Amino acid sequence: MPDQKLVPEPTVFTLFGATGDLAHRLVLPAFFRLAQAGLLPEDWRLVGNGRGDVSHENFQERVRQSLEEFGPKPSEGPWEDFCSRLRFAGGGFDASDPGCLLDVMAEAENDLGGEPQRVHYLAVPPSAFAKLTEGLGEHDLTDRARVVYEKPFGTDRDSFRSLDAAAHQVFEENQIYRIDHFLGKEATQSIHVVRFGNGLFSGAWDRHHIESVQIDVPETLDVGMRASFYDSTGAILDMLVTHLFQLAGEVAMETPASLDPDHIAEAREAVIGAFRPLGWDDVVVGQYEGYRDLDEVADDSRTETFVAARLFVDNERWEGVPFLLRTGKCMARSCQRVSIRFREPGRTPPGLPGGGNTLSFELSGDGEIDLSLVAKKPGPTEDMAAASARLPLGQAFHTPSLPAYSRLIHDVLVGDRSLFTRPDGLGHVWDVAGALLERRPEPATYTRGSWGPAEASRLAGNSGWILGP
Repeated sequence: MPDQKLVPEPTVFTLFGATGDLAHRLVLPAFFRLAQAGLLPEDWRLVGNGRGDVSHENFQERVRQSLEEFGPKPSEGPWEDFCSRLRFAGGGFDASDPGCLLDVMAEAENDLGGEPQRVHYLAVPPSAFAKLTEGLGEHDLTDRARVVYEKPFGTDRDSFRSLDAAAHQVFEENQIYRIDHFLGKEATQSIHVVRFGNGLFSGAWDRHHIESVQIDVPETLDVGMRASFYDSTGAILDMLVTHLFQLAGEVAMETPASLDPDHIAEAREAVIGAFRPLGWDDVVVGQYEGYRDLDEVADDSRTETFVAARLFVDNERWEGVPFLLRTGKCMARSCQRVSIRFREPGRTPPGLPGGGNTLSFELSGDGEIDLSLVAKKPGPTEDMAAASARLPLGQAFHTPSLPAYSRLIHDVLVGDRSLFTRPDGLGHVWDVAGALLERRPEPATYTRGSWGPAEASRLAGNSGWILGP
């Protein structure tokens, strides 16, 4: 049985964009996984919303198809009970016309009895956020409510401020959850635990002991069916100012008042305010061969499918330490890795191999922690080599891990905002990336299956990128 402190109160969960790609691939499977883990409320309803005229039964079948494709499988249970709680409200939704959402929600709330909490999940393009938010206010759906915004929360400084103002006209800050699923990953949360919970690292987490930090999220996949969306976004907006900046904040934060989730979140957001604004001398952008040949992509598109950046944190702890951030499509390998490269000892013994002192966190899947150390090779000689020890987080403990989206949806249900982004940190993010968004240069072309443009090697200096040739 799950800890009762983790079981939310009765909830009506309204999923806007319920028939869209994001809901299909991530949100609905994550919700079903919570049902399997016994982490949903004792009584709940999920109301999908969209423009189409979709019956409850048709929506339930669509959800079943989502689970068949992306898992967990309905046959793994508890599908029948889960399915019976799904509803659909068609006709769209905005301030002037709520469609049939109000009627379906009223019926769902009546089924639950009392005054259940409301969760409004906006699995829609950012351009629809303000309009839906206005509608929620106009139709009095803010009481007992929390609202979840997908990333990106704005596309530049002005749109962020406009959207933030629109959200706060309708909701209080403690009702707002801005999701960044990289913060929900098990290994991401292990970064601060390993640092603050182990004296081996807590005293060495500064410029005197760390040479560089590398945050690398290459993907072998291309933009696929998302070409139209991606061409209006690019790697800077899709990954750099969202996931990679947040991960850098997770590594660079000052020691929080405690390991309480709220103190961790405050420390992460505070250090983002010390990020130095990026200029083009510290950034390389690229575009994979054949990108402009895709349908829905302009022949002269300057949208970057690759970005590498050298970021600095302007405080005493990190003075002069480069944070090397890199992500791209159609690259040689897919992974999500945060690596801390420690400096070599002051007095280096002869024959010491370079690059042996590295602590890495693999964020994909269940997560993994890797520690590379210099050790003596077995045998009669005194030869040394770098050797690695690996801790697979999904197998190291008896408690099962939750995928990032499941963890974050559960946090919304129980009212824990610690793994969600906040307006102070997000506001500075747009200042850091402002120059990059105002002028996009011609991206360098790179070969599919490579590590991106060769120009990116200069950002890492003589030590080079840990991942790559």
